[in-house]
Amino acid sequence: MHAAAYRIGPRVASSAPVREYGGMDVAAEGELIELESSGVRVVVVARGRRGPTADTVLCGLLAHATGVPATDVELVHACAECGARHGRPTVAYPLTPSGATWYADVAVFGDAVVGAAATRHPVGVGIESAALESGAVIDEAAFHASERAALDRFDPAARAIARATLWARKSALLRAIGHTEFIEPSRLALTLPSDDGGVGRIEVSPPEFGSGWRGIRFHDIAVPGNRAATVAVLS
Repeated sequence: MHAAAYRIGPRVASSAPVREYGGMDVAAEGELIELESSGVRVVVVARGRRGPTADTVLCGLLAHATGVPATDVELVHACAECGARHGRPTVAYPLTPSGATWYADVAVFGDAVVGAAATRHPVGVGIESAALESGAVIDEAAFHASERAALDRFDPAARAIARATLWARKSALLRAIGHTEFIEPSRLALTLPSDDGGVGRIEVSPPEFGSGWRGIRFHDIAVPGNRAATVAVLS
Protein backbone atom coordinates (compact mmCIF):
# COMPACT_ATOMS: atom_id res chain seq x y z
CA MET A 1 0.00 0.00 0.00
CA HIS A 2 1.40 3.40 -0.93
CA ALA A 3 1.99 6.33 1.36
CA ALA A 4 -1.10 8.24 0.21
CA ALA A 5 -3.47 5.70 1.73
CA TYR A 6 -4.20 4.52 5.25
CA ARG A 7 -6.50 1.91 6.79
CA ILE A 8 -9.67 3.13 8.52
CA GLY A 9 -10.64 -0.03 9.79
CA PRO A 10 -24.72 -8.47 -10.16
CA ARG A 11 -25.50 -5.94 -12.42
CA VAL A 12 -28.53 -5.38 -14.71
CA ALA A 13 -28.95 -3.79 -18.12
CA SER A 14 -31.89 -1.69 -16.95
CA SER A 15 -32.09 2.00 -16.12
CA ALA A 16 -34.03 1.22 -12.95
CA PRO A 17 -32.17 1.46 -9.64
CA VAL A 18 -30.79 -1.75 -8.20
CA ARG A 19 -31.43 -2.26 -4.50
CA GLU A 20 -29.09 -4.81 -2.89
CA TYR A 21 -30.81 -6.88 -0.23
CA GLY A 22 -28.79 -8.65 2.44
CA GLY A 23 -26.18 -5.89 2.88
CA MET A 24 -22.73 -6.50 4.33
CA ASP A 25 -20.69 -4.78 7.02
CA VAL A 26 -17.57 -3.78 5.12
CA ALA A 27 -15.80 -2.67 8.30
CA ALA A 28 -16.02 -6.24 9.61
CA GLU A 29 -15.64 -8.20 6.38
CA GLY A 30 -13.20 -6.11 4.32
CA GLU A 31 -10.17 -3.85 4.51
CA LEU A 32 -11.12 -0.18 4.50
CA ILE A 33 -8.70 2.37 3.06
CA GLU A 34 -8.96 6.13 2.68
CA LEU A 35 -6.91 7.94 0.05
CA GLU A 36 -5.76 10.96 2.01
CA SER A 37 -5.27 13.46 -0.77
CA SER A 38 -8.63 12.86 -2.44
CA GLY A 39 -11.10 11.77 0.24
CA VAL A 40 -11.83 8.59 -1.73
CA ARG A 41 -12.91 5.60 0.37
CA VAL A 42 -11.87 2.12 -0.78
CA VAL A 43 -12.75 -1.35 0.42
CA VAL A 44 -10.96 -4.59 -0.47
CA VAL A 45 -12.87 -7.83 0.11
CA ALA A 46 -11.46 -11.33 -0.33
CA ARG A 47 -14.57 -13.40 -0.94
CA GLY A 48 -15.11 -17.14 -1.04
CA ARG A 49 -17.03 -19.10 -3.63
CA ARG A 50 -20.32 -17.83 -2.20
CA GLY A 51 -19.03 -14.45 -1.18
CA PRO A 52 -20.77 -11.10 -1.67
CA THR A 53 -21.53 -9.75 -5.12
CA ALA A 54 -19.88 -6.62 -6.45
CA ASP A 55 -23.04 -4.60 -5.82
CA THR A 56 -23.30 -5.91 -2.26
CA VAL A 57 -19.73 -4.75 -1.55
CA LEU A 58 -20.29 -1.33 -3.10
CA CYS A 59 -23.58 -0.84 -1.27
CA GLY A 60 -21.85 -1.81 1.96
CA LEU A 61 -19.12 0.76 1.36
CA LEU A 62 -21.65 3.51 0.66
CA ALA A 63 -23.63 2.50 3.75
CA HIS A 64 -20.48 2.74 5.87
CA ALA A 65 -19.67 6.17 4.42
CA THR A 66 -23.16 7.63 4.75
CA GLY A 67 -24.78 5.88 7.70
CA VAL A 68 -27.80 4.68 5.72
CA PRO A 69 -28.67 0.96 5.73
CA ALA A 70 -26.91 -0.99 2.98
CA THR A 71 -30.30 -2.32 1.89
CA ASP A 72 -31.44 1.24 1.12
CA VAL A 73 -28.55 2.03 -1.27
CA GLU A 74 -29.68 2.22 -4.90
CA LEU A 75 -27.35 1.76 -7.87
CA VAL A 76 -28.11 2.36 -11.55
CA HIS A 77 -25.94 0.55 -14.10
CA ALA A 78 -27.32 2.07 -17.30
CA CYS A 79 -25.27 4.90 -18.83
CA ALA A 80 -27.08 8.23 -18.47
CA GLU A 81 -25.96 9.20 -21.99
CA CYS A 82 -26.77 6.11 -24.07
CA GLY A 83 -28.51 3.64 -21.77
CA ALA A 84 -25.87 0.96 -22.30
CA ARG A 85 -24.23 -0.82 -19.41
CA HIS A 86 -20.66 0.43 -19.32
CA GLY A 87 -18.41 2.48 -17.06
CA ARG A 88 -19.09 3.05 -13.40
CA PRO A 89 -22.59 2.80 -11.87
CA THR A 90 -24.60 5.82 -10.76
CA VAL A 91 -25.59 6.11 -7.10
CA ALA A 92 -29.30 6.98 -7.13
CA TYR A 93 -29.50 6.94 -3.31
CA PRO A 94 -28.15 8.21 -0.96
CA LEU A 95 -26.96 11.68 -1.92
CA THR A 96 -24.01 13.53 -0.40
CA PRO A 97 -24.65 16.03 2.46
CA SER A 98 -24.68 18.82 -0.14
CA GLY A 99 -27.32 17.03 -2.21
CA ALA A 100 -24.93 15.93 -4.95
CA THR A 101 -24.49 12.42 -6.31
CA TRP A 102 -21.84 10.10 -4.91
CA TYR A 103 -19.19 8.83 -7.30
CA ALA A 104 -18.60 5.09 -6.99
CA ASP A 105 -17.27 2.04 -8.80
CA VAL A 106 -16.44 -1.60 -8.12
CA ALA A 107 -14.43 -4.31 -9.88
CA VAL A 108 -14.08 -8.06 -9.38
CA PHE A 109 -11.39 -10.53 -10.35
CA GLY A 110 -11.70 -14.06 -9.01
CA ASP A 111 -12.05 -13.87 -5.23
CA ALA A 112 -11.01 -10.20 -4.96
CA VAL A 113 -13.49 -7.30 -4.94
CA VAL A 114 -12.44 -3.66 -4.81
CA GLY A 115 -14.98 -0.86 -4.36
CA ALA A 116 -14.43 2.91 -4.24
CA ALA A 117 -16.67 5.85 -3.34
CA ALA A 118 -16.08 9.61 -3.31
CA THR A 119 -18.00 12.86 -2.97
CA ARG A 120 -15.74 15.20 -4.96
CA HIS A 121 -14.07 13.24 -7.75
CA PRO A 122 -15.25 10.64 -10.29
CA VAL A 123 -13.54 7.30 -9.66
CA GLY A 124 -12.98 4.08 -11.57
CA VAL A 125 -11.66 0.72 -10.39
CA GLY A 126 -9.59 -1.78 -12.34
CA ILE A 127 -8.23 -5.23 -11.41
CA GLU A 128 -6.02 -7.29 -13.70
CA SER A 129 -4.20 -10.61 -13.36
CA ALA A 130 -0.44 -10.74 -13.77
CA ALA A 131 -0.82 -14.31 -15.06
CA LEU A 132 -2.70 -13.43 -18.25
CA GLU A 133 -0.83 -14.18 -21.45
CA SER A 134 0.57 -11.27 -23.40
CA GLY A 135 1.94 -10.88 -26.90
CA ALA A 136 3.25 -8.25 -29.26
CA VAL A 137 -0.12 -7.66 -30.92
CA ILE A 138 -1.95 -7.29 -27.60
CA ASP A 139 0.69 -5.05 -26.10
CA GLU A 140 0.81 -2.80 -29.15
CA ALA A 141 -2.94 -2.21 -28.76
CA ALA A 142 -2.78 -1.72 -24.99
CA PHE A 143 0.40 0.22 -24.34
CA HIS A 144 2.17 3.32 -25.59
CA ALA A 145 5.52 2.77 -27.33
CA SER A 146 7.31 4.34 -24.36
CA GLU A 147 5.53 1.96 -21.97
CA ARG A 148 6.46 -1.08 -24.04
CA ALA A 149 10.10 0.02 -24.12
CA ALA A 150 10.11 0.50 -20.34
CA LEU A 151 8.44 -2.89 -19.70
CA ASP A 152 11.09 -4.64 -21.79
CA ARG A 153 13.70 -3.60 -19.23
CA PHE A 154 12.03 -5.64 -16.45
CA ASP A 155 12.76 -9.27 -15.69
CA PRO A 156 9.81 -11.58 -16.58
CA ALA A 157 8.22 -11.69 -13.10
CA ALA A 158 8.51 -7.94 -12.51
CA ARG A 159 7.32 -7.23 -16.06
CA ALA A 160 4.15 -9.28 -15.52
CA ILE A 161 3.03 -7.33 -12.45
CA ALA A 162 4.07 -3.96 -13.93
CA ARG A 163 2.13 -4.77 -17.11
CA ALA A 164 -0.93 -5.80 -15.10
CA THR A 165 -0.72 -2.59 -13.08
CA LEU A 166 -0.55 -0.39 -16.18
CA TRP A 167 -3.53 -2.19 -17.71
CA ALA A 168 -5.52 -1.97 -14.45
CA ARG A 169 -4.83 1.77 -14.39
CA LYS A 170 -6.07 2.26 -17.95
CA SER A 171 -9.15 0.12 -17.32
CA ALA A 172 -9.92 2.15 -14.19
CA LEU A 173 -9.51 5.42 -16.10
CA LEU A 174 -11.93 4.41 -18.85
CA ARG A 175 -14.50 3.31 -16.26
CA ALA A 176 -14.14 6.62 -14.41
CA ILE A 177 -14.65 8.60 -17.62
CA GLY A 178 -17.72 6.60 -18.64
CA HIS A 179 -19.51 7.67 -21.81
CA THR A 180 -17.00 9.01 -24.31
CA GLU A 181 -15.69 8.40 -27.77
CA PHE A 182 -13.46 5.34 -27.94
CA ILE A 183 -9.92 6.10 -26.79
CA GLU A 184 -7.18 3.72 -27.86
CA PRO A 185 -5.23 2.73 -24.72
CA SER A 186 -1.98 2.84 -26.70
CA ARG A 187 -2.37 6.61 -27.09
CA LEU A 188 -1.97 7.00 -23.33
CA ALA A 189 1.42 6.78 -21.63
CA LEU A 190 1.43 6.43 -17.86
CA THR A 191 4.21 6.56 -15.31
CA LEU A 192 5.73 3.19 -14.40
CA PRO A 193 4.68 1.61 -11.08
CA SER A 194 8.34 1.09 -10.21
CA ASP A 195 8.99 4.83 -10.51
CA ASP A 196 5.91 6.52 -9.05
CA GLY A 197 5.52 4.91 -5.62
CA GLY A 198 2.08 3.53 -6.38
CA VAL A 199 0.48 6.85 -7.36
CA GLY A 200 0.52 7.00 -11.14
CA ARG A 201 0.07 9.93 -13.51
CA ILE A 202 -0.49 10.41 -17.22
CA GLU A 203 2.62 11.45 -19.14
CA VAL A 204 1.22 11.45 -22.68
CA SER A 205 -2.46 12.14 -23.33
CA PRO A 206 -4.70 12.28 -26.43
CA PRO A 207 -6.17 15.70 -27.29
CA GLU A 208 -9.66 14.53 -26.24
CA PHE A 209 -8.64 14.83 -22.58
CA GLY A 210 -7.85 18.54 -22.84
CA SER A 211 -5.81 19.86 -19.91
CA GLY A 212 -7.73 17.93 -17.25
CA TRP A 213 -5.50 14.89 -17.57
CA ARG A 214 -2.76 16.58 -15.57
CA GLY A 215 -4.70 16.15 -12.32
CA ILE A 216 -5.69 12.50 -12.84
CA ARG A 217 -4.11 10.08 -10.36
CA PHE A 218 -3.95 6.29 -10.18
CA HIS A 219 -3.81 4.86 -6.66
CA ASP A 220 -2.59 1.25 -6.65
CA ILE A 221 -4.33 -0.94 -4.08
CA ALA A 222 -2.88 -4.14 -2.61
CA VAL A 223 -5.08 -7.18 -3.32
CA PRO A 224 -4.53 -10.89 -2.60
CA GLY A 225 -3.13 -13.13 -5.29
CA ASN A 226 -1.02 -12.42 -8.34
CA ARG A 227 -3.08 -9.40 -9.35
CA ALA A 228 -2.90 -5.62 -9.62
CA ALA A 229 -5.69 -3.24 -8.61
CA THR A 230 -6.00 0.50 -9.08
CA VAL A 231 -8.44 3.30 -8.30
CA ALA A 232 -8.36 6.10 -10.87
CA VAL A 233 -9.34 9.50 -9.45
CA LEU A 234 -10.29 12.23 -11.90
CA SER A 235 -9.47 15.87 -11.14
